Amino acid sequence: MLICPNCQSKDIGKIGINQYYCWNCFIELTVSNQMIYTHQVEEDGSLTSLDDLFDEKQRRLS
Repeated sequence: MLICPNCQSKDIGKIGINQYYCWNCFIELTVSNQMIYTHQVEEDGSLTSLDDLFDEKQRRLS
C-alpha cells in the first residue's frame, strides 16, 4: 500500500499509470523504480518537484 511521504496518509487515489494523488495534502506522486517522486500541482496545471523536501529513505517504497 502506498503511503504519502508528506502527510503519512493512506488516502491515495490512482490518476494514471504509476501516478497517484494524495487527497489529504493534495500532492501528486509518481512511482518509478521503487522510488516515489512528489510534485505540487500549480494553478496553471504545471508540476513543481517537492523531492528536495524528503530524503531518499522517505521516498523509497518498502
